[in-house]
Amino acid sequence: MSSEEKENQDVEMEEAGSSESKVAPPGKDKDLLTFEDAREALKLVERGVSHKETWYISRGVRSIQTIRKRQNDAVLRRLIVAYFPTVSATKDLLLQFLEEPMDTEQVSDARPRSSKPNTQTIPELEVYLNLLVLLLLIDNKKIDQALRCSDQLMEKLIKENRRTLDQLSSRCYYYHARVYQMANQFSAVRSFFHLRLRTATLRHDEDGQAVLINLLLWNYLHYNLYEQADKLVSKSTFPQNANNNEWARHLFYLGRIRAIQLDYSESHRHLIQAIRKAPQSGAIGFKQTAHKFALVVQLLLGEIPDKATFRDPTLKKPLLPYFRLTQTVRSGDLIHFNEVLQQYKQKFVEEKTYTLIIRLRHNVIKTGIRMISLSYSRISLADIAVKLQLDSPQDAEYIIAKAIRDGVIEASLDHEAGYMQSKENIDIYSTKEPQEAFHHRITFCLDIHNQSVKAMRYPPKSFNKDMVSAEERREREQQDIELAKEMADEEEEDFP
Repeated sequence: MSSEEKENQDVEMEEAGSSESKVAPPGKDKDLLTFEDAREALKLVERGVSHKETWYISRGVRSIQTIRKRQNDAVLRRLIVAYFPTVSATKDLLLQFLEEPMDTEQVSDARPRSSKPNTQTIPELEVYLNLLVLLLLIDNKKIDQALRCSDQLMEKLIKENRRTLDQLSSRCYYYHARVYQMANQFSAVRSFFHLRLRTATLRHDEDGQAVLINLLLWNYLHYNLYEQADKLVSKSTFPQNANNNEWARHLFYLGRIRAIQLDYSESHRHLIQAIRKAPQSGAIGFKQTAHKFALVVQLLLGEIPDKATFRDPTLKKPLLPYFRLTQTVRSGDLIHFNEVLQQYKQKFVEEKTYTLIIRLRHNVIKTGIRMISLSYSRISLADIAVKLQLDSPQDAEYIIAKAIRDGVIEASLDHEAGYMQSKENIDIYSTKEPQEAFHHRITFCLDIHNQSVKAMRYPPKSFNKDMVSAEERREREQQDIELAKEMADEEEEDFP
């Protein structure tokens, strides 16, 4: 499995108390329960549109992942027949993507009583049902049909300009990109996403902006177009109110861009923040990929990763090549480094870390020079060339001179005599290094605090909570409990 597929792998875990753990009562099968759950989600969307309250729409959108795991052609056909009028072009188009049922089911009472039958379906419900059909086609690997269904969905979204569609449209953009990536036509959607990003910016659609910026960055990095990705980052502003999942994706992409640009400090900071913002109980594939890049960048910074990272049960096996790589860098063994590089070359290329790992050769040599300077007060350049497996003493002299200039070692070179003289160890506490280390830690803690404050969720309409009646307060508490369960599923959505 390639890294791009792993990055986009949807790692979903069952939560205790979720709708999946329901036991079907007598007389009700799984399809009926799925149908009722989908109907409840559609009711929430409809209520959010009628009350102009996006909180209800958010709950309906979060239910998509739960419905996706259990839906099938029969359930979707029943939903479409129930929610679309008898004569509807959209209804006919959606039914074409579903298999014909074996038995005809009665769905006349499936529509909520509050809605009038055979009336025009609101755009939000049309998009919701179209998205469910698209997800079913993706799960069944019907890529050609999924492409047609996704294009049909995008045509529908282009015609609409409703703020109640923002959350649904952002979800549709992601799966539109996913379908084209699965069809090996990922570059074909790039211009379309640029147009939609401009429209979302003009309409102040923050959900759409966050998703579209990330999709464009994913598209550029997929084709190794790092300069274009950097230009997009510099000329666009990522919404501060975007959800944690989108922030995690964005920080991950920023980390990769900065790593290629040799800005390893910023790259490592972005990658660590992406790992921290990722769901703690899900998105295993995303966290594995982020850790791989973070470890390589940390090695490029001249630091040795903590061994506890490699002992994590979910990371131990995927990070084995990087653990062996870390051992070679730590020991400064250039021969062993080349052996590990050749052994896992194909894997590093698939995971797009090979370009960065090649740069580690200089770090291995620097580590070897540092160990030699600590072990010998005086050593000839010829002996250094032998120990580091260099071609000649002249190469050793150039490398040592650069290490001295970069502050890697405290030593002096005697070109005439052809040796390196190590200086006495200096008390590190008399230098600025401890001060810089403390400054780095304080900055890191302040960043975590600021990001935590921004990530806090506040209940809607909290300004008038004293005026809410006891009955409404009980209803709100029940909704908060359901929201907490749904948030667990939201954190386990598809990750790039």
